[in-house]
Parts: sequence; structure tokens; C-alpha cells
Amino acid sequence: MSQTVTALLRLRELILSGALAPGERLSELSVVDQLGVSRTPVRAALARLEEEGLLEPIPSGGFAVRAFAVDDIRDALELRGTLEGLAARLAAERGVALPALNEMRRLLDSIDRVIGGGQISAADFSAYIGLNEQVHARLIDVAGSTVVARQIGRVMTLPFASPSAFLEAQGMLPEARAILTLAQEQHRAVLEAIENREGARAEAIMREHARLARRNLQLALGDQEVLRRVRGGALIRHGLRA
Repeated sequence: MSQTVTALLRLRELILSGALAPGERLSELSVVDQLGVSRTPVRAALARLEEEGLLEPIPSGGFAVRAFAVDDIRDALELRGTLEGLAARLAAERGVALPALNEMRRLLDSIDRVIGGGQISAADFSAYIGLNEQVHARLIDVAGSTVVARQIGRVMTLPFASPSAFLEAQGMLPEARAILTLAQEQHRAVLEAIENREGARAEAIMREHARLARRNLQLALGDQEVLRRVRGGALIRHGLRA
């Protein structure tokens, strides 16, 4: 990997793991010393992490690790739901070719096999996360809009906004199976609405689907052990507006 990519990945991991605390100040020189790379890739990495929302510039120079208000996270999840709802409506109204519909069915069949057994293991959750990401990616593809795809991609860079942001922690919750089952029912329902060319219904289902992530957020906030399993959970602050 290039030094820029190396610096970006290492610095992002330090932030999301909690090794760098919210509000902690970073300068190019301090990061150079910490990571052992030159200033140019560090400068690029810092700029990228500012774009992703993990860092914010400070007037005296340099950056600070950003804290995230619960309301800001809810807003990001709502925005994703709105855009994915639009993608579902466009897919339904424009029509989706049978091979693409069949591919989405196969993905949902795979999810059924993962969550349809007895106890859901850590391996099952890992498999579910990967399949869930594929389902959401295929939904964006079948919408056939590069404009919508680009905007959803931008939203996904926001911390905690992706479909998988709270899934790993969800595995620790007693409600895990019920939530996964409901999510899968919504996956099936939106696919059916797209196939039947029901744009308004497809949009409404996907917007409601994003609300599950908000429920997972609320459940995680009520259990510190669960919250520690959320990647970047140390950045979440109750009652603050970022």
C-alpha cells in the first residue's frame, strides 16, 4: 500500500478503536511521529478523515477527533433511509430485469439460511453482515441512477450511517433474532414491491427499514458493554450536538 493509504487506515483505526479520544488534538507533526510516515501522506490522510467526518479543524491549526451526538447519528440514519427509499422507488418505477431480481432473491435465500437455524453464532452474524451489505448495494445498482448512487455513497462515509454500523453489537442483544427476522421480512417486502412496480410502497419500506438501525442504536446506548462493541462507539456522546 502507499504511505497515504497506510496512514489513513492506521489513523482511522486509532480513532474508531478509541485509542484517540474525542476532542484529542492532532497535528501533522504529532501524527508523523506517531505513525512514522512522512508529512505529505499524513496531510492527505487528515484531509480525508475530515471529509469522512471523523476529524474537525480547529482554529489554532490542526484537527480534533470529533464526538458524535446521538441526534446527529439519528439524522445520518434518517438521511440514508430517505436516499435508499428513493433508490427503491426508482427501481420499482423504472423496472428491474429478471436476472437482477433473481440475484437479489438468491442473496435473501442465503440470509434465510444464516438466520433460520437455532442459536445465531458470531460466524452467522459475520455472514449476515456481508450478505446485508450486498443486498443494499444491489438495491442501489438496480435503481439505475448514478446521481442517487453517488449521494448514498457520500452518506455512507458518515460514521454510523452504514447498514452494518450497529449489526456486530446487535449480536449481544437478546432481541437480536427478532430484529434480524424483521429486517429480512422488510428485505423480502421491498423486493416484492419493486417486482410489482409499486414505487411508493418500496420507498416506504426502505425508509422504515433504516429505522431498525435507529432501534439498534437506542438498544446499544442502554448497555455500555454492547456500546463498546460498536465500531467507533467511544465517539458517541449523549446530549451533544456535534
